[in-house]
Amino acid sequence: MRVITGSAKGRTLRSVPGDATRPIADRVKFALFSILASVELIAGRRYLDLFGGTGAVGIEALSRGAAEAVFCERDRRALLTLRRNLQETGLADRGEIIAGDAFAYLARPDLRPFDVIYIAPPQYQGLWLAALTAVDGRPELLTADGQAIVQVFPKEWTGPTLTNLELADRRQYGSTALFFFHLAAR
Repeated sequence: MRVITGSAKGRTLRSVPGDATRPIADRVKFALFSILASVELIAGRRYLDLFGGTGAVGIEALSRGAAEAVFCERDRRALLTLRRNLQETGLADRGEIIAGDAFAYLARPDLRPFDVIYIAPPQYQGLWLAALTAVDGRPELLTADGQAIVQVFPKEWTGPTLTNLELADRRQYGSTALFFFHLAAR
């Protein structure tokens, strides 16, 4: 696992010991950021890497010029790995780590909107749906052109019933599926 391009290009990212996290494969990350670049959602933008893990998505965004990335993570080993990865890539000054529960963070009343909210929780626990539903319930968490992106194992997917978000795109790369949501037209 490495940073693909930008200021930290080629830097290897540490993995979290154990199997509590599922890091994004480099080819999926490359495809994800190609999509985000095509809709101008990288440079100068604000990211939320909701289940931070290694920080691979937020770190890639920072390396490519994102203004800020907030990483929310509660696993102690993942937090240590995330801190090291931010330091070793030289991107810690634009990354904020929230050590705690993702749902408690999403419920905070003082949050500024994000351009990209990346949701990639541990598999088979239904957390992706709970997180997406929480974001749907707080549409002010996304900028007008922002996107919430869900990374899941394809068999986990069940079409959610949402009020404020709508599915804009779906991509599958082997055993990883990405679902892109934006604010529904009013």
